[in-house]
Amino acid sequence: MNADDLLSTLSPRLSLARRIAAVAAGLGGLTVAAVVASLWATEPALPAATRAAFAGVIAIGLAWVAYAAWLLTRRHPLFARDRVIAAWLSLTACTVLAAFVTAVSVARDQARPAALTLAATLLTVAAVNLVRARAHRAALLRRKRELGG
Repeated sequence: MNADDLLSTLSPRLSLARRIAAVAAGLGGLTVAAVVASLWATEPALPAATRAAFAGVIAIGLAWVAYAAWLLTRRHPLFARDRVIAAWLSLTACTVLAAFVTAVSVARDQARPAALTLAATLLTVAAVNLVRARAHRAALLRRKRELGG
């Protein structure tokens, strides 16, 4: 029996906790995108920077919806690919946030230490999560190769 045969005998591809987390991520992204889109639609005279920020938030929310849909529809072993994708999404969102907070601070000539510290902390946590997710995926793939898959 090779690794693929062994994996095919496993019943659920995702645990209940992972499915609930995926649904929560999808619903959260959809909620954020819908709220920001409705705010944008009801306020037609927004500055260009605000419209750009709203578009970015909507795009990030819809990316989480797409991630959740992708994760919930997989029928084969993911080997932690889902964790790597989620970590990349988080890192992208945190990078956009950090760039926005920095740009606003520079444009207004007011350093907001609390906001900059929060953005830097979130960026650091997202980067650490990405490193951990990639290491976990590499370990699973290495184990699969050892099993002959």
